[in-house]
Amino acid sequence: MQQRVVTYSNAATLPEVLERILDKGIVIAGDITILIGSVELITIRIRLLVASVDTAVKMGIDWWKTDPLLSSRAGQLEQENHLLRERLERLEHHPPDPSP
Repeated sequence: MQQRVVTYSNAATLPEVLERILDKGIVIAGDITILIGSVELITIRIRLLVASVDTAVKMGIDWWKTDPLLSSRAGQLEQENHLLRERLERLEHHPPDPSP
């Protein structure tokens, strides 16, 4: 009787692993707490998401679209926001005369 040994390798190459991570996304989370005795001085919450832009958008994450450091449109929005705040401030302090 002859026996056959069958082996399977589930090893993935680095590009395959990166493709999976970017396609599905990976979250790394942790908290760092600094205590002296039993008094908590500081807590730092760390959340890291690694994903492709497409995957992040599917998750509802698109902060880079309005970040002034990453988006040229964000600068325009920031300026528009500033002008609207100034206008609102003027209207609150000097409302228009309702009589014609």
